[in-house]
Amino acid sequence: DILVDGKVCDCDVVVTCQVGDPVPLQVRLTNRSRHSVGPFALTMMPYQDYQNGVHNYDLQDAITFVGSNTFYIDTVKPAKDSVYFGALLFLYTGDFYLNIKFHEDNCSRELPLSWLCLPSVHIRATEPVAPAKL
Repeated sequence: DILVDGKVCDCDVVVTCQVGDPVPLQVRLTNRSRHSVGPFALTMMPYQDYQNGVHNYDLQDAITFVGSNTFYIDTVKPAKDSVYFGALLFLYTGDFYLNIKFHEDNCSRELPLSWLCLPSVHIRATEPVAPAKL
């Protein structure tokens, strides 16, 4: 499960946030197998989709992580879960996506897509709402 700013994300939801406000992220990994899994690493990488097949991951001037974007997971026992918290800070407006990958801990090899199912995370950063003038 993925929560952005306290809202569960799935492929049909666009989470809206304001530029300059930290956006809390929560990723909960549930082991539904009969065996313990791990160790591995969870990495979150923001990108922009230019709608022409090009993904821009070079966003260090537009987005920053509060904390780390990589979490190391030792072992998750059967029918248990493990929860990881982080936050994003958007510096500019725009539509951004979050690519969440699991890797084997001892190398950068990704785990098979069939091993897990993550929803697409779409975040829209908007200008802060200005207070009304009296």
